[in-house]
Amino acid sequence: MFTGLIESIGHVIELKQIVSGYRLRLRTSLVSELTVGESVAVNGVCLTVAMVEGPDVHFEVGPETARITTLGSLHPEQPVNLERAMRADARFGGHIIQGHIDGTGTIDEMRQEGDAHWITVRFPSPLAPLLVRKGSIAMDGISLTVAGRDDRQFDVMIIPFTWSHTNLASLRAGESVNLECDVVGKYIARMAEVFARQP
Repeated sequence: MFTGLIESIGHVIELKQIVSGYRLRLRTSLVSELTVGESVAVNGVCLTVAMVEGPDVHFEVGPETARITTLGSLHPEQPVNLERAMRADARFGGHIIQGHIDGTGTIDEMRQEGDAHWITVRFPSPLAPLLVRKGSIAMDGISLTVAGRDDRQFDVMIIPFTWSHTNLASLRAGESVNLECDVVGKYIARMAEVFARQP
């Protein structure tokens, strides 16, 4: 479980295809604090540390994960958001994030307003019932608030701290981002679906 408060920006060293999918090698300042077997959210995707080697950490990315997230298209030097699993004795400053991506969105527009930035993201239609104005959305693992939305896109406003402490400044219109909707909303939507089917 994660909070969406990014701890560090890592950089892709290599994404190598292997029999079981991909081997992702990242360089990060967190490397001395990571151990084999622990969970780390990489651009919002929950991955398991497979190896720690010098300044680098290795993860294995399964074929399904590569298909339904942006991880299969990472390239060397690309910055990625990193967050270790939430501690039970720490403050919970973001929102509940599982690291299970619901779909990818496409950045339609990025614009600046004073020191803040606005990002408009087009999302897959099945996610529409799960996106609520003023509700939470995790975008590339970052806990954000939906400032506005319609049936095909939503807006988020990025404060200067988040802009400078995540990978958002490196993104451009047309690029894809990982989206995870609020887990509470997903359970409510599922319960409503089940109840609607009952006679």
